[in-house]
Amino acid sequence: MTVHLAETTLLDYSHPQIKQLIQERGWMLLPVKQQILQIYNYVRDDIQFGYNRADVIPASEILRDGYGQCNTKGILFMTLLRAAGIPCRIHGFTIHKELQKGAMKGWYYRLSPQEIVHSWVEVRYKDKWLNIEGFILDIPYLSKLQEKFADCPEGFCGYGAATDNLRNPAVYWDESDTYIQKEGIVQDFGIFDSPDDFFAVHRQNLGPLREAVFIHIVRHLMNRNVRKIRQGRAE
Repeated sequence: MTVHLAETTLLDYSHPQIKQLIQERGWMLLPVKQQILQIYNYVRDDIQFGYNRADVIPASEILRDGYGQCNTKGILFMTLLRAAGIPCRIHGFTIHKELQKGAMKGWYYRLSPQEIVHSWVEVRYKDKWLNIEGFILDIPYLSKLQEKFADCPEGFCGYGAATDNLRNPAVYWDESDTYIQKEGIVQDFGIFDSPDDFFAVHRQNLGPLREAVFIHIVRHLMNRNVRKIRQGRAE
């Protein structure tokens, strides 16, 4: 399990802000189940759903941003777990861009790749690997999404969610798998020991120009759309 507890460039759990958070929350004093639960809830809800400048940024930067998406929230989640002595690894995929429709609109939706690099975290607990993906959407955002689409069929894809049960998705951890984007998966890239290893091989298919447009324009538009949804002001 040593490799699944290691600090890496992205999983920078020796960073002072990471260490301070862990100390303030008292996570090291808890039994393992409560450690996982409280870290999970923190990443799900205290770190709001939103789009960072890139996937490949360290946990300390994600913590400072205070928001993240599947890949960046996963990096922070893994960092906090490993700091608490809980083994974890990353499972990589692509998801269909339809999953982002609503958060991503208009010209920037049309120009985005058909498939987007995605990941979830696998956590070692009671001699099993659990799939943990349900931390991506914070509950205030998810609740507004459920209100907005209260009359939709159970299967739902868009606005950052892809689930067969929008009314009651598996986003509350109770020693089991959690999911919120699983139904949008296209390709399965397999398991990697760290996000550093995964992103060294699989990166978003943007190219230099589209990457610059995403960093400086698109992600800000997406974050504005996400804020409107969270505030119940979405079209």
